[in-house]
Amino acid sequence: MLKKLMITTAIGGLMIGSAFAAEDMKSPSPAPAAKSTEMTQPSSSSSTTNAPAAKSTEMTQPSSSSSTTNAASASASSAKFINSQRQDQYLASKFKGTDVIGADDKKIGDVSDILFDKGGKVEAYVVGVGGFLGIGSKEVALAPTAFQVVPGDKSKNESDKLRLSMTKEQLKEAANFEPYKEPRSTTGMGGTTRPLGSPASPAAGPGTPASPK
Repeated sequence: MLKKLMITTAIGGLMIGSAFAAEDMKSPSPAPAAKSTEMTQPSSSSSTTNAPAAKSTEMTQPSSSSSTTNAASASASSAKFINSQRQDQYLASKFKGTDVIGADDKKIGDVSDILFDKGGKVEAYVVGVGGFLGIGSKEVALAPTAFQVVPGDKSKNESDKLRLSMTKEQLKEAANFEPYKEPRSTTGMGGTTRPLGSPASPAAGPGTPASPK
């Protein structure tokens, strides 16, 4: 009897276990969680940080002061200095007053000035002719090619001279040299301005009516 009861209990336990197992197989397993397809957008701050800084295409313009300094430096570096006077060179301070002699080697005048252009080229020697101690003399200008340098006697401490193939009378008859003068204007009593040397307006006579004011 006891043996039959134990067999019955074992069979019942097996049946109950089988029923639970069948129920477990019938119930569906939970679906796996769906993966999110949304991509994480980077924050604006990180984009700003990671983006490379744009290179400036604007060229820096040099300042006017630096340009002026560079130009002055270039001009100073290209300047040529003369350290001494050569034997064939003359100083204007000593060249003025040089005796001018004629074809007969007699003095006919002396150099009173030198005419040169803006580039430094000598255009003419101005010669003073006639007069006494500079009084009553006239000045004539001749190109340097008209003169011939006559070396002075160094044993007698003579200076070089300039020779012209002309006579003193020919120089006196030549046209006077006129230095350039800036044009000037004068202001009259009435406040009008007229060029220097132009004729003044005629004065009003007894029968000339006065101009209305």
